[in-house]
Amino acid sequence: MRWLAKFIYFKLMGWKVVGNTTMSKDTIKKAVLIAVPHTSWHDFYIGVLLRKVVGIKSNFIAKKELFVWPFGYYFRAIGGAALDRSSGQNKVQAIAKLFDNREEFRLALAPEGTRKKVEQWKTGFYYIAKEAKVPIIMFTLDFGKKQNNISEPFYPTDDIDADFKFMHSFFEGVKGKIPEYS
Repeated sequence: MRWLAKFIYFKLMGWKVVGNTTMSKDTIKKAVLIAVPHTSWHDFYIGVLLRKVVGIKSNFIAKKELFVWPFGYYFRAIGGAALDRSSGQNKVQAIAKLFDNREEFRLALAPEGTRKKVEQWKTGFYYIAKEAKVPIIMFTLDFGKKQNNISEPFYPTDDIDADFKFMHSFFEGVKGKIPEYS
């Protein structure tokens, strides 16, 4: 299937991967992956193709109610993890525990939290990475240049303002599928 993903991604769609292109499943087994800008449903299949192209498995979280038969089997097979979203829970700690229970877990999230334009990112992904003691790996969804730029692993510090400034600079000038939402 990897050859088919590469054919679609590179030849049919004309996309490319730049930056940390040597990232493999053997180097970073646990991380929070953030994709920016998230402006369209098209981002999903770009992400699915990208993970096949670079040869790493990525994961996602969804409410536990989605993980019932027959969909639960499929969602788990493609990297899904069920999350109990009932009130009274610390979601950051609950998600960080998912890293403890797995040998390999790369959680893909969109820090905007929506496909619409936002003034600031949500901070959950940052605190999840800190709590789980895993790096953040950034990748662009740049429809303007038709490329995914993958960062080196970045470990959050105790200076959230400086960390967010650093992360925002990685995505500077990137255009999403719907540019006005970028």
